[in-house]
Amino acid sequence: MKPLVIKVGGTFLEHPNYHTDFFAHVKALQKNRPVVLVHGGGSLVQALFDKLGKTTQKQDGLRVTPKDDMPYIAAALAGQCSTALLSAALQNQITATAITLADGNITYCTLDNAELGQVGTPHQGTPDFLNALLDLNVLPIINSVGATQTGDLANVNADHAATIIAQLIGADLLLLSDVPGVLNADKQLLPTLNIEEFTQYVENGVITDGMIVKVQAALDTASQLSAPVIIGAWQNTQALMSGDLTGFGTTIYPQQQTETA
Repeated sequence: MKPLVIKVGGTFLEHPNYHTDFFAHVKALQKNRPVVLVHGGGSLVQALFDKLGKTTQKQDGLRVTPKDDMPYIAAALAGQCSTALLSAALQNQITATAITLADGNITYCTLDNAELGQVGTPHQGTPDFLNALLDLNVLPIINSVGATQTGDLANVNADHAATIIAQLIGADLLLLSDVPGVLNADKQLLPTLNIEEFTQYVENGVITDGMIVKVQAALDTASQLSAPVIIGAWQNTQALMSGDLTGFGTTIYPQQQTETA
């Protein structure tokens, strides 16, 4: 089967009571298909900044990242977050490794917006290192710290990171957070979403901030892979990992499938 890329955010790390069930299902999934875990950690980065008395601001759902902030962001993401997930995987007898987006040249970043500082746009590198890990039935746990081709560290949005990894290895993609999916103005779950509906919801202020980034990443990946992408909640691990995702989260279809989906 196609590989599966699962993205989780920082709030997942704050709820260790879900980790055992989640990784038990990941281990079961590995019997049938390769699995890659990509994670962010914005809430833990913010907690570290608060302790240090550092201010932060966001622009279009992305954290503005001065170069002097990168050591702290790397410490939170590649240190605290990655090792916590690695520990949880090991506790469930999963052979895992914690890596960054720059390891093995799987991706490289460009710094395209001076106003955002070290916020990186990830690009596909070579899949060889990642495929080698998957061939060994190793679970790669990839944090969202990247690097430019000249070695400058970059802060990458985790949804963008998961998107690039899924495209790199031709994988199915699940974007998980602490909400059940994309919600309408009445806070009800949207079972499906297309580009026209997305544009309207953004214009009306229904979809905002980080969810804009998440849905755009899902739309880009769905079109790139010609396969649906699902946005859902990591709390519902049984439904997530059961193999039958009917009614789970919001399904984002490729543009060409919108009218028939």
